[in-house]
Amino acid sequence: MYFDPLYFAFMLPALALSLWASFRTKSAFKKYAKVRTARNITGARAAQIMLERAGIRDVKIVAHRGYLSDHYNPSTKTLALSEPVFQTPSVSAVGVACHEAGHAIQHARGYMPLKLRSAIVPMAGIGSNFGVWIMMFGLFFSSTNMVALGAALFSLVVLFQLVTLPVEFDASARAKKLAFAHGIVLEEEQRGMSRVLNAAALTYVAAAISSILTLLYFLMRAGLLGGRDD
Repeated sequence: MYFDPLYFAFMLPALALSLWASFRTKSAFKKYAKVRTARNITGARAAQIMLERAGIRDVKIVAHRGYLSDHYNPSTKTLALSEPVFQTPSVSAVGVACHEAGHAIQHARGYMPLKLRSAIVPMAGIGSNFGVWIMMFGLFFSSTNMVALGAALFSLVVLFQLVTLPVEFDASARAKKLAFAHGIVLEEEQRGMSRVLNAAALTYVAAAISSILTLLYFLMRAGLLGGRDD
């Protein structure tokens, strides 16, 4: 609604980290997408091996359109892999597929952070859609109560992204360990796979930091944190 240097001072570090994380993720994936697995195992087959060895037989693995759109849906027990990951026997494809299989294993084992994240999803969606707007209008109308309401809603987004961090880190840890243990990748390939997954993890860290800084900015601007800035 108006130019506020404080907002850009708050958000610039998060923006820089987000851009760097995105660049690293795409760069690492592109690099190791060119490295073929020695055992010629595709992403789909790697995910299948992970699930079979974990005794999981009720998860469906499907091809999904979209670049790096891979995900696991606990409600439908569907592991969706983007087409390059699904059908390609590369280190990148195997890394991403095993990471998503890691989420399926979390679900089957009752991993608590994953259960908490799934429970928060509907509320976080409301906070994401309305929280920032309510805080903005609260500042515009000088309504501390409105900003507080928006902050409470947006806090659900922050909580969701904070809970997401251990979920993602644990899925990657499972992928790195089990892919090597099950013979999906060799030791050198495991190192490349780790670089892909470590780079991807930075995007979740950047998202969490961005949300935290957004919340802090509005709280400070409304005088709810550190005194009113007139």
